[in-house]
Amino acid sequence: MFYNYIFSFMIGWVAYFHPFYISVTDINYNEASQSLEIAQKIFWDDLEVALGNEAGKSVDFMDPQDPDELSLMIKNYLLKHNMISVNGKKASLEYLGFEVEEDAAWFYLEAKGISKPGEVEISNEILISDYPDQRNMVNFYVDGEPKTLILYGDNESGRLEF
Repeated sequence: MFYNYIFSFMIGWVAYFHPFYISVTDINYNEASQSLEIAQKIFWDDLEVALGNEAGKSVDFMDPQDPDELSLMIKNYLLKHNMISVNGKKASLEYLGFEVEEDAAWFYLEAKGISKPGEVEISNEILISDYPDQRNMVNFYVDGEPKTLILYGDNESGRLEF
């Protein structure tokens, strides 16, 4: 029993000093508009690092010197590191914008002209090259039914069947 307390204490310390890296992507198939509605939650401080690494300069997400440049950097990063194919056809993603929610931000994308998914291939490389422990959870909804992928380092893409 005593060792259980010590183990719990040690695990708590490790969790306190070792941050976790995760993003969440919700993809909803809208049958009425034949589109994919995509919401991607990413910790903005981690995204600052990734954007800075790609641009070769420091990035301040919350107080950018040039908000239009930041928006373009975000758009280019998200479109480069996300890929979706539905029924064998690559979806053309469009970046819509973002909103900040405390220590994370929600980023919105859309793909139009999508037939009802039977087979979906998803690649999500968000933050993986910057954080080896990064995990990207992707929830894909068709007719309200979710299917989930956990993507990471050597497993940056996956397939779902509906």
